[in-house]
Amino acid sequence: MCSQKVKGQVEDRGQWASKAEFLLAVAGQIIGLGNVWRFPYLCYKNGGGVFFVPYMLFLVVCGVPLFLLETALGQFTRLGGVGAWMKICPLFAGLGLASQMMILHSCVYYIVILAWALFYLCSSFQTRLPWSHCNNTWNTDSCVGFDGHNMSDLSENATSPVIEFWEREVLDLSTRVDRLGSVNWRLALCLLLVWIVCYFCVWKGVKSTGKVVYVTATFPYVMLLVLLVRGVSLTGAVDGIVYYLKPNHTRLMDPQVWMDAGTQIFFSYGICLGSLTALGSYNKFNNDCYKDCFRLCLLNSSTSFIAGFAIFSVLGFMAQEQGVGIADVAQSGPGLAFIAYPRAVSMMPVPQLWAVCFFLMILMLGLDTQFVSLEALMMSVSDLYPSLIRRGHRREILLLLVSSVCFLIGLLMVSPGGLYVFQIYDHFSCSGASLLLLSVCQSVAIGWIYGADRFINDIKVMIGYEPLCSFRLCWRYLTPAVCMGTFGFSLIFWSPLTLSNGVTAPGWATAMGWTLTLSSVSLLPLWAVYRLTNTPGTLQQRLHLLCRPALDSPLTDEHLSAVQRSLGYQTVLASKSTVHIQWE
Repeated sequence: MCSQKVKGQVEDRGQWASKAEFLLAVAGQIIGLGNVWRFPYLCYKNGGGVFFVPYMLFLVVCGVPLFLLETALGQFTRLGGVGAWMKICPLFAGLGLASQMMILHSCVYYIVILAWALFYLCSSFQTRLPWSHCNNTWNTDSCVGFDGHNMSDLSENATSPVIEFWEREVLDLSTRVDRLGSVNWRLALCLLLVWIVCYFCVWKGVKSTGKVVYVTATFPYVMLLVLLVRGVSLTGAVDGIVYYLKPNHTRLMDPQVWMDAGTQIFFSYGICLGSLTALGSYNKFNNDCYKDCFRLCLLNSSTSFIAGFAIFSVLGFMAQEQGVGIADVAQSGPGLAFIAYPRAVSMMPVPQLWAVCFFLMILMLGLDTQFVSLEALMMSVSDLYPSLIRRGHRREILLLLVSSVCFLIGLLMVSPGGLYVFQIYDHFSCSGASLLLLSVCQSVAIGWIYGADRFINDIKVMIGYEPLCSFRLCWRYLTPAVCMGTFGFSLIFWSPLTLSNGVTAPGWATAMGWTLTLSSVSLLPLWAVYRLTNTPGTLQQRLHLLCRPALDSPLTDEHLSAVQRSLGYQTVLASKSTVHIQWE
């Protein structure tokens, strides 16, 4: 029986209406643009099929164990990224704060990609694709169309219409990193429209998010299938696919290949961003998160692999049409989505149809990642201050405030120098260094401080059986060792960031980037120092107290009895509403 909602009453945090909502929400979060425009490129660049050796190693040792750790942590504590770590290991609660800061950074710059995609989508409905010819007002005398030209025979000064559309019409790209210029009002309008969509996807919390993911998480697969079928039917597609997968065993000796595999796992699985913990916290306590973990990891990696066929079959066709090698047309990141693929589409029959399919897929892939991340951020904040935020329309107002601030900061990235700002954000704010360091800290916190055996037992209490013992080994030894090794290699082989047009990032831009990195990572030691300073007792007593779990949150009867069975403590006060724990 539903009780009438009392005005001013603290609202319940909500729960997934079905298991499908959880699976689709997590799939929407972890399966994004990186699966389409990053993995295929890394695979071909790093030895084709050989790249799967380091990729699978990182997946087994780091990806799956950390994915299970974060999801199970949220389900067990029923709290978001910050609150969960405060309860499990108060000294390491900075992990939650750092992850939310990275989500905030990603919300600022990731959505700019969707604004670009929306601009291209609107342009795709013209009678003739504007990037397929040189008869536009923004084209220069150096522009050379695709028809009847072998691109290998053109002069070095020649430019293609698709590059001029991207740089001159869409971005109005500045030639200098330090020149931002005025805001591009058309891109700003696209950015505003995407933010409005994201806001209304999240504004009712899990009630709205759980319904929207049925569309945003499944539609990209329909578009990917359509593009795959079309791609493999093109002439030259086989050459592209062979180039994508052709093994080159010598590449295994290159440390960069191993670093690329590790960073791809961390980026594509959304590890250390707190979103998995937040999404898992909406599950029922006895949900089998262990099997869900394997299903979602398999789906993620399979999507990346299949996307490579869809992308490289089209690139093979384009290379054959232009009479150049596939290496000359293969690109990663925005270069693939907004230059290489649009160029290939313009050479196909009925190019408008394939352009609409491709940019709709890009929009949906990015949209669900964006609003699910935003939902994770909002839920983590509301868990910290439930009595303040979960009343009336305060959550919606806070969400509007966060969205507005992120939108205003994002305006910097829709100016002529905005692409450079975007690339700095993309490289540093959620960088591999940040994710690797936080992964080490997570593994140490669970594997050694909270206890791998205890955490395995927590999962057993929830799902009814014990996970593989290899997870204990990973959390204690393998995951932190591999992450620290990768981090060390990344420092040894570090080089300045190269921006668009081959411009090397100046010193001030690099300093700004590392500031973005430290803005999240530094919260972990700062929080530890703060708690140690404000906790009474000797240093040993403080460490002893802050490394103990501190459960003090609303629990159901089922959850309460499960926690009592799982943890070794003496309960001083236990009721359905609150649990206070005194450790022996």
